[in-house]
Amino acid sequence: MKKAILLSSMLFIGAISANAQTFRGLDASPMDKAFYPDNFSHDRKGDDKALVRVTYSRPAKKNREVIGKLVPFGKVWRVGADESTEIKFYQDATIQGQKVKAGTYALFAIPGETEWTIILNKDLDYWGAYSYKEADDVLRVKVPAKKTAENIENFTIQFAKVDNGAIMKFGWENTVVETPITF
Repeated sequence: MKKAILLSSMLFIGAISANAQTFRGLDASPMDKAFYPDNFSHDRKGDDKALVRVTYSRPAKKNREVIGKLVPFGKVWRVGADESTEIKFYQDATIQGQKVKAGTYALFAIPGETEWTIILNKDLDYWGAYSYKEADDVLRVKVPAKKTAENIENFTIQFAKVDNGAIMKFGWENTVVETPITF
């Protein structure tokens, strides 16, 4: 009898321990960060300062039709996957003549076939664009969308250096969108 109770107790404790150590599955869209200056966190030297950081999830194309289908034209998109993408300006900046104060904003877009509307919004910490409110927009600008021969499997954001600032590039599938930023 004692052996049966001991064995039952050990099985019960083992089952609880095994259950407590399981993890939820990984997101299909890994989190990533893009800095300006490009690759800042890896190449940082001494007292270098970042000017912009974007934190986003990188969804994959996975043989799907993306731009215009999965990411529909004319609707607000979170610019990535999962939680809404955040862009942090470490100092004041200008985008197409519009001033942006240093701070953190949600980054959204409204894709179009030839032009995208880029949106900075003050409401943070939401999943997707489901709670997006236009009244909380801080900035809206229109930028051209370009087709590329290259197939971009994972949604990517990168910065390129230009005089007085940077170009923030979004790329996915066969589309690239570039937003100039000056400091």
